Amino acid sequence: MPSVVGLLEQRELAARRCVDELREEADRIQAELALAERDWKEWAIARSRVDEVLTPADESGHGHDQAGRTAPAADGQAETASSSPGAAKPKSQVPVWRQGLAWSVLSVDYQRILQLLADRARLGQDPATCQEMAAAFGMEVVPARVEALRSKAKRLVARGRLAEQQPGRFTLGPGVASPGGGS
Repeated sequence: MPSVVGLLEQRELAARRCVDELREEADRIQAELALAERDWKEWAIARSRVDEVLTPADESGHGHDQAGRTAPAADGQAETASSSPGAAKPKSQVPVWRQGLAWSVLSVDYQRILQLLADRARLGQDPATCQEMAAAFGMEVVPARVEALRSKAKRLVARGRLAEQQPGRFTLGPGVASPGGGS
């Protein structure tokens, strides 16, 4: 019959091996996550550059050379650096929607929400939930991310840019057009 101490040592060794294996897997996943985040940021920058190139110069009243530039920040959010006074900064307020107000006055996060809903409307899709938005943006669909999106969407509803005809389901507000549509 084995000793109690010997049995405990065996169990401890098995638990330690399990911890070591899980740490190795966590390290592998962290490395994959870092690569995926870098790839995502590069695609976001590419889309931003294409949007910048395709936006008519006269829409904002100045040429592309003076338009706001977006670059990924260390925390994964996009920062807007611009010499133009109308460019949005992270954590900026959301102005009340009025005809002719460009999307560029909004921070990148708000622009992404509007673009997603504009694309869904163009494709004839149903209003989006915050969970669907999080998934579409490549975010983890966890309560913290979903609630952050819900807060932004509710702020856009309060400012007239989005509509919430059913609780938790968002669409573009009445009269709000795509970024090139002068809204």
